[in-house]
Amino acid sequence: MQSLSLLQKIFVFAIPTLLAITIHEAAHGYVARYFGDRTAEMLGRLTLNPIKHIDPVGTILVPVSLLVLGFPFLFGWAKPVPVATRNLRNPHRDMAIVAAAGPASNLAMAAGWTLILAFVMAFAGGSSLFLPLQLMAEWGVFFNILLAIFNLFPLPPLDGGRVLSGFLSPRASVSFDRIEPYGLFIIVGLLATGVLWKIVGPVINLVAGFFFGLVGA
Repeated sequence: MQSLSLLQKIFVFAIPTLLAITIHEAAHGYVARYFGDRTAEMLGRLTLNPIKHIDPVGTILVPVSLLVLGFPFLFGWAKPVPVATRNLRNPHRDMAIVAAAGPASNLAMAAGWTLILAFVMAFAGGSSLFLPLQLMAEWGVFFNILLAIFNLFPLPPLDGGRVLSGFLSPRASVSFDRIEPYGLFIIVGLLATGVLWKIVGPVINLVAGFFFGLVGA
């Protein structure tokens, strides 16, 4: 991306970022309802209204602070959509599918932003008028892929941890899920030391390269 001022970055990044986290969380709720749990719906979280999913600290304060301080990565989170596992028809299996719905929605959005990027590159003719839309689409592709791959890291409370738990035997799943109270501290530690990026970075770059390669970007 070209060099942008802080205000320009916020403008370009805000729409794809809010869409990515909002649809990600709503996807969990919609799939949970499909399998029998209406908790998110009853609490008003089964919505595409981003305000309902924004965490003041994780969605706004932390990412903006990292952006202002010039960190090489952005990190944040939304308010998790509540899911009552006991209400699912097949809790062990269905919870894994509910968890996978979030990253799946991000990959679908990455495909959508790729189509927008293809349109801009094909018909805008390099016009500076469309530059904000091009940068927005590029960020939409990359951020959604980053969010999908990061969340698929197999450690609770990330979605990947819940997906992995669904493939384990019930007894092994119970033991594995005991990691969850410590999971966020482990994730922050892995991020701070750069270990997590060494693991997921190549995968993110590979998938992003595939999507950008489709439009010759």
